[in-house]
Order: sequence, then structure tokens, then C-alpha cells
Amino acid sequence: MMALRILFIALAIGFPAAAQAAGEVLAEVDGVAITSEEVEKPLGPQLSKLEEQIYNLKRQRVDALINEKLLAKEAAKRSVSIPALLDGEVTAKVGLITEQEIEKFYQDNKAQIKGEQAKAGEQIRAFLQNQKLAAKREEFLRSLRAQATVVVNLKAPPIQRIEVSVQGAPFKGGEKAAVTIVEFSDFHCPFCRRVIPTLTQLESRYGEKIKLVFRDFPIENLHPGATKAHEAARCATEQEKFWPYHDKLFAGPPNSSPEFFKGLAKEVGLDAVTFETCLGSGKYQAAIKEDIAEGNRVGVGGTPAFFVNGRLITGAQPLEAFTRVIDDELARVVAAQIK
Repeated sequence: MMALRILFIALAIGFPAAAQAAGEVLAEVDGVAITSEEVEKPLGPQLSKLEEQIYNLKRQRVDALINEKLLAKEAAKRSVSIPALLDGEVTAKVGLITEQEIEKFYQDNKAQIKGEQAKAGEQIRAFLQNQKLAAKREEFLRSLRAQATVVVNLKAPPIQRIEVSVQGAPFKGGEKAAVTIVEFSDFHCPFCRRVIPTLTQLESRYGEKIKLVFRDFPIENLHPGATKAHEAARCATEQEKFWPYHDKLFAGPPNSSPEFFKGLAKEVGLDAVTFETCLGSGKYQAAIKEDIAEGNRVGVGGTPAFFVNGRLITGAQPLEAFTRVIDDELARVVAAQIK
């Protein structure tokens, strides 16, 4: 027992790297070895996720520093300050938000907006203005980057691909797209709602190059009643209205009342009798459990979780976290075609 305790203390302090690499023995019990393969294989998805998170944090910081240097260089070239440069190239080139834009945003999102339109108007204006400014700033930075020689030596972790079934799942985008994004989502999850605009931007940017697949992963212990929302969406699928119903479910606060589901069915143009019969039957409960089991099998620990050609992205990540992986996958496809 004492020998085992001493061995674990040695492991905590750290063996010399060469000795550990040579035998890959991480521990022993009465002379029986515990190898790195035994430890790492079952932890594969979790370790891959941690490595990816560490890399993303470093990459975001590297990109921020690159942007700072590009702006500083351009400002010096023009003999102006960085704020003055941004004022001229970003702020001055973004038009003011119109009343029509505010009205459209309010109508599209009024279920989530508290208070009257008049009171919410200024907040909507500020939100939309900031969105436009951010997009223009990103466009300007891309133009500076295109004119410079930028070399990024930060090495990405080894790619870990996890095979995820998509059989029978609703999807949109290119049926034979080069990049398949499988999302495990919960209709009552606030982070799943938060990532919707990012997914919309991906659709706009990549079009038929990507295929977005939806898998059910309601977490009842966190979001009681969420499973029923997934059943309702499946019933909408029978009438080829999954995505409109999906959008309506995410447009407002969580609600699991039958009246709510029926109201959304009417809004998206479903046959009411067929929908209500389907929802009352509970016919999709087993299928949703199968999706949850598949999510658990591939290491989904929360929602949203995405597998981009099998590469895991967890949480409501910023647009850049997705585009980096998608662009890499598209580049791999092109490289394979050239070979």
C-alpha cells in the first residue's frame, strides 16, 4: 500500500518526460502496469474537448494581437491615431439604423422583448448599430490582413474526429455538402438560443457548402418540459415544417403548454388536427431518447454541442470558432481533390 502511495506521489510531482514516454506506464498496482492508453482512450472526447478549448483561447488571443499590430501599422502609415483610423474606416462608413430596421427587428423578436416597442426602440437601435459597426470593423481588419504577410505558427491540437449518426435527422443546406455540422440542442436552453444568429451567419456565408443537422438533446433535469418541445418539433417534421417550427420555438421564452405548441403550429401553417393527434400520441419519445443516447455516446456533456465533420465544438462559440474549423475542412477537401 505504501509503495502504491509513493508511486502516485511520484506521478503527481512528475516523472522525467523521457522515462514516461519510453514505457508509457502511468501507475502500477502490485507490479501490474496502468498504461497511458488505458487512461486516455476512454477519456478521448473529454481530452479532445479540453485541448480544443485551450487552443481556441490561445488562437483568439493571437488573432487579437495580430489585429492590434495591423491597426497600429496602418495608423502609423497614415500618421493618425488608431481611434481616428477606426473612426474614418469603420464608424464613418456605417449608416445610422433606420426606423424600418427597428420595426422589423421588433416584429421578428417581440416574443423575447419586454416592454412596449417605443421603450425598447433605443435599445434595439443600439444593438443593431453595434452589430453593423462590428461587421464593418471585421471587414476592415480582413482587408488589412489581406495586404500583410501574416504567419501563424500556433499549432492546432491533433484532429480528433468522432463519428456521429445523422440518419433520419432533419437538416438544411447542401445534401452532399463538403462539411456536415451536427448540432445536439435543447429548445429550452438559453445558450442554444444564443447561438442561432451565428448559425444563420454560417448559412449566409457558406450556403450549400455546409449541411446543418439537428439532433435532440433535451436536458430535463435542467429544463423541465423541454422534451415535449422536441416532440412538437418532430410532429412538425411530419408536415415538412421542422425548421419554421424550430425557429418559432427559439424565438420566445421556454413554454411547454399544449396551447403554446398548438399556437406555433397554426403560425407555421400546420394542419391542426394532424399535429395535435401526433403530439398527443407521444410517438416520438423513444426516438428522442435515442438521440440523447447517441449524444451521450459521442461525449455530449451539455448543449449546444456541434460536430463539424466529426470535430467537436462545445457551447455558444463566436462565429470565428466555427469558420476556422469549416475553412480548414473545406481546404482539406480541395487538397484531397488536387492529389
